[in-house]
Amino acid sequence: MNLRAAPGAWWGRMAAREQQLVTIMLLVVLAAVVWFAGVAPALRTLRTAPAQIEVLEAQWQSMQALAVQARVMQGRSPPARDEALRELELSVRQRLGGAALMNTTGDRVTVVLKDAAPQLIAPWLSQVRLKARVVATQANLTRTAGGWAGTLVFSLPSPP
Repeated sequence: MNLRAAPGAWWGRMAAREQQLVTIMLLVVLAAVVWFAGVAPALRTLRTAPAQIEVLEAQWQSMQALAVQARVMQGRSPPARDEALRELELSVRQRLGGAALMNTTGDRVTVVLKDAAPQLIAPWLSQVRLKARVVATQANLTRTAGGWAGTLVFSLPSPP
Protein backbone atom coordinates (compact mmCIF):
# COMPACT_ATOMS: atom_id res chain seq x y z
CA MET A 1 0.00 0.00 0.00
CA ASN A 2 1.42 3.36 -0.90
CA LEU A 3 1.46 6.34 1.51
CA ARG A 4 -0.98 8.47 -0.47
CA ALA A 5 -3.60 5.80 -0.46
CA ALA A 6 -3.20 5.04 3.29
CA PRO A 7 -5.34 7.94 4.63
CA GLY A 8 -8.08 7.27 2.08
CA ALA A 9 -8.08 3.57 2.90
CA TRP A 10 -8.17 4.33 6.61
CA TRP A 11 -11.10 6.74 6.10
CA GLY A 12 -12.93 4.23 3.94
CA ARG A 13 -12.66 1.45 6.54
CA MET A 14 -14.35 3.62 9.20
CA ALA A 15 -18.07 3.50 9.77
CA ALA A 16 -20.16 6.57 8.98
CA ARG A 17 -20.57 7.35 12.69
CA GLU A 18 -16.79 7.21 13.23
CA GLN A 19 -16.24 9.47 10.24
CA GLN A 20 -18.66 12.02 11.76
CA LEU A 21 -16.90 11.90 15.14
CA VAL A 22 -13.45 12.35 13.56
CA THR A 23 -14.78 15.24 11.43
CA ILE A 24 -16.31 16.94 14.47
CA MET A 25 -13.08 16.42 16.45
CA LEU A 26 -10.98 17.94 13.64
CA LEU A 27 -13.37 20.93 13.40
CA VAL A 28 -13.13 21.48 17.18
CA VAL A 29 -9.31 21.37 17.04
CA LEU A 30 -9.28 23.74 14.03
CA ALA A 31 -11.67 26.14 15.81
CA ALA A 32 -9.44 26.11 18.93
CA VAL A 33 -6.35 26.86 16.85
CA VAL A 34 -8.11 29.73 15.06
CA TRP A 35 -9.38 31.12 18.38
CA PHE A 36 -6.08 30.95 20.28
CA ALA A 37 -3.86 32.00 17.37
CA GLY A 38 -6.00 34.64 15.69
CA VAL A 39 -9.11 35.84 17.49
CA ALA A 40 -8.06 35.98 21.18
CA PRO A 41 -4.92 38.13 20.62
CA ALA A 42 -6.90 40.54 18.44
CA LEU A 43 -9.62 40.89 21.09
CA ARG A 44 -6.99 41.48 23.78
CA THR A 45 -5.45 44.22 21.66
CA LEU A 46 -8.85 45.84 21.13
CA ARG A 47 -9.50 45.83 24.89
CA THR A 48 -6.14 47.37 25.85
CA ALA A 49 -5.82 49.84 22.96
CA PRO A 50 -7.88 52.72 24.45
CA ALA A 51 -5.81 52.80 27.65
CA GLN A 52 -2.56 52.67 25.67
CA ILE A 53 -3.78 55.47 23.40
CA GLU A 54 -4.53 57.67 26.44
CA VAL A 55 -1.06 57.06 27.89
CA LEU A 56 0.62 57.81 24.56
CA GLU A 57 -1.49 60.94 24.08
CA ALA A 58 -0.45 62.21 27.53
CA GLN A 59 3.20 61.52 26.69
CA TRP A 60 2.80 63.32 23.36
CA GLN A 61 1.31 66.39 25.05
CA SER A 62 4.12 66.41 27.59
CA MET A 63 6.70 66.21 24.81
CA GLN A 64 5.00 69.05 22.97
CA ALA A 65 5.04 71.23 26.10
CA LEU A 66 8.75 70.49 26.60
CA ALA A 67 9.45 71.37 22.96
CA VAL A 68 7.68 74.72 23.36
CA GLN A 69 9.64 75.34 26.57
CA ALA A 70 12.91 74.52 24.79
CA ARG A 71 12.10 76.91 21.92
CA VAL A 72 11.32 79.70 24.41
CA MET A 73 14.57 79.07 26.27
CA GLN A 74 16.58 79.08 23.03
CA GLY A 75 15.16 82.48 22.15
CA ARG A 76 16.23 84.04 25.45
CA SER A 77 19.77 85.17 26.10
CA PRO A 78 21.47 83.57 29.08
CA PRO A 79 21.22 85.58 32.29
CA ALA A 80 24.21 87.37 33.74
CA ARG A 81 26.23 85.50 36.35
CA ASP A 82 24.90 87.62 39.24
CA GLU A 83 21.29 87.21 38.11
CA ALA A 84 21.72 83.44 37.76
CA LEU A 85 23.26 83.26 41.23
CA ARG A 86 20.43 85.36 42.69
CA GLU A 87 17.78 83.13 41.06
CA LEU A 88 19.55 80.01 42.30
CA GLU A 89 19.73 81.35 45.88
CA LEU A 90 16.08 82.37 45.78
CA SER A 91 14.96 78.97 44.51
CA VAL A 92 17.00 77.14 47.17
CA ARG A 93 15.39 79.24 49.92
CA GLN A 94 11.85 79.01 48.51
CA ARG A 95 11.77 75.37 47.39
CA LEU A 96 14.17 73.54 49.70
CA GLY A 97 14.32 75.74 52.79
CA GLY A 98 16.37 74.23 55.61
CA ALA A 99 17.02 71.02 53.71
CA ALA A 100 19.74 72.70 51.63
CA LEU A 101 22.85 74.83 52.05
CA MET A 102 24.49 76.71 49.20
CA ASN A 103 28.21 77.44 48.76
CA THR A 104 29.61 79.54 45.91
CA THR A 105 33.20 79.17 44.71
CA GLY A 106 34.06 81.11 41.58
CA ASP A 107 31.73 80.01 38.78
CA ARG A 108 30.61 76.88 40.63
CA VAL A 109 27.77 76.61 43.12
CA THR A 110 27.50 73.59 45.39
CA VAL A 111 24.13 72.82 46.97
CA VAL A 112 24.35 70.45 49.91
CA LEU A 113 21.11 68.56 50.58
CA LYS A 114 20.21 67.02 53.91
CA ASP A 115 17.06 64.88 54.04
CA ALA A 116 15.43 66.81 51.19
CA ALA A 117 11.99 65.47 50.29
CA PRO A 118 11.98 63.79 46.86
CA GLN A 119 8.82 65.61 45.77
CA LEU A 120 10.63 68.95 46.26
CA ILE A 121 13.79 68.19 44.29
CA ALA A 122 12.35 67.68 40.79
CA PRO A 123 10.31 70.93 40.73
CA TRP A 124 13.27 72.77 42.20
CA LEU A 125 15.63 71.49 39.49
CA SER A 126 13.08 72.48 36.84
CA GLN A 127 12.78 75.98 38.30
CA VAL A 128 16.58 76.36 38.44
CA ARG A 129 16.87 75.28 34.81
CA LEU A 130 14.18 77.70 33.65
CA LYS A 131 14.86 80.79 35.74
CA ALA A 132 18.57 80.69 36.55
CA ARG A 133 19.39 78.84 33.30
CA VAL A 134 21.86 76.55 35.07
CA VAL A 135 22.00 72.78 35.03
CA ALA A 136 23.60 70.46 37.54
CA THR A 137 26.99 69.38 36.22
CA GLN A 138 27.71 66.97 39.04
CA ALA A 139 25.49 65.11 41.49
CA ASN A 140 26.28 62.86 44.41
CA LEU A 141 23.04 61.88 46.12
CA THR A 142 22.10 59.05 48.45
CA ARG A 143 18.69 57.96 49.64
CA THR A 144 18.11 58.45 53.37
CA ALA A 145 15.18 57.74 55.65
CA GLY A 146 14.02 61.36 55.38
CA GLY A 147 14.62 61.88 51.65
CA TRP A 148 17.84 62.65 49.72
CA ALA A 149 21.22 63.74 51.02
CA GLY A 150 24.34 64.74 49.12
CA THR A 151 25.63 67.46 46.82
CA LEU A 152 24.67 69.02 43.51
CA VAL A 153 27.20 71.20 41.66
CA PHE A 154 26.06 73.86 39.19
CA SER A 155 28.18 75.92 36.79
CA LEU A 156 27.25 79.58 36.53
CA PRO A 157 27.39 81.44 33.20
CA SER A 158 30.74 83.03 32.50
CA PRO A 159 30.89 86.81 32.82
CA PRO A 160 30.96 88.59 29.45
